[in-house]
Amino acid sequence: MSKKLGLPEPNIEIQRNILEKTELNYALTTEDKTLVSGKPDSLKNGELADSKGKIWAIVSLSAALLAVSLAAIFIRLSEREISPNATVFNRLWIATVVFGLWNGAGAARRRMSGAQVEGRSSYTRQDVMLLTAVGVVSSASLGFWAWSLTQTNVANSTVLRNLTPLFTTLGGWLLLGRRFDNRFLVGLAVALSGAIAIGMEDLQTAGDTLVGDIAALLSAMFYAGNLLIAEHLRTKFPATTILMWRCFIGSILVLPLVLLAGDRIFPYSWQGWLAVIGLAVICQAFGQGLLIHSLGRLSSGFVALFLLLEPLITAIIAGVLFAESLSLFNWLAFSVVLAGIYLAKSSSSADKK
Repeated sequence: MSKKLGLPEPNIEIQRNILEKTELNYALTTEDKTLVSGKPDSLKNGELADSKGKIWAIVSLSAALLAVSLAAIFIRLSEREISPNATVFNRLWIATVVFGLWNGAGAARRRMSGAQVEGRSSYTRQDVMLLTAVGVVSSASLGFWAWSLTQTNVANSTVLRNLTPLFTTLGGWLLLGRRFDNRFLVGLAVALSGAIAIGMEDLQTAGDTLVGDIAALLSAMFYAGNLLIAEHLRTKFPATTILMWRCFIGSILVLPLVLLAGDRIFPYSWQGWLAVIGLAVICQAFGQGLLIHSLGRLSSGFVALFLLLEPLITAIIAGVLFAESLSLFNWLAFSVVLAGIYLAKSSSSADKK
């Protein structure tokens, strides 16, 4: 064709090579821009969001710690008028009402705003069994702890109950097949050594406090089971749903014990009512709600370890209200607990996988 028109014959191969090189350079340039500008930004955004999530989880856990630290104080005040079992019953049924109202208000607010409710699968048989189990073990933990506070002092009972991390870690290893790195285990050992040192004096003197110390230790074992089950349930249910079930089932289980013992069920003064209401709303609803919420981001082992700070706050408040002073040795032991928690938090095992 080009020969007939008198035009020079083009070099088709050269043009084809030039075209291919041009397309290749364009593709490589576009890919480089994507790699340089897009992917690192998305990674940075993801890391930033994850970091913010961990920070908020720690903030929630800290607020929960402050709230639950008041539990021993409210229990001691309540037990001036009613028995330990009646105290647990009032704590649970009032908290059940609070969580029921909260869930109902949330559902009504979503319906009024027309927001789409995130679909959840129906309750399976395993869900019902686990929700029932969390109610049983948490009620047992509360019952043993409330009883221990009638047999030993506030600081010692709280410290022994907060040996929970030991049982939580063992339970996670034996039952769930979890593995913990060396830094977390060292932090656990350091924190527990400080906690044990605080209660060592009462354990050595034994006498009339030994029964209360054993009850507090049993409470720690049941509380560890509560955290492990709640962590599993948290992957499917919100914290308020878990806690509503837990409080409802617990109140049903404890009421027969109160009736069979012939104990007074309700407080008779406004001070007694303030104690059980504060126990239910501040400690159970607010404190435990934030604690279960933090299990969505943090492992149950670290949450239990962080709660070892509870005796420090409780002991300070008890020292003001009940004149239960702390010695220099106690303060040194608390510093050891803090050091252990710091080591454990810097471990990857503290974050929920």
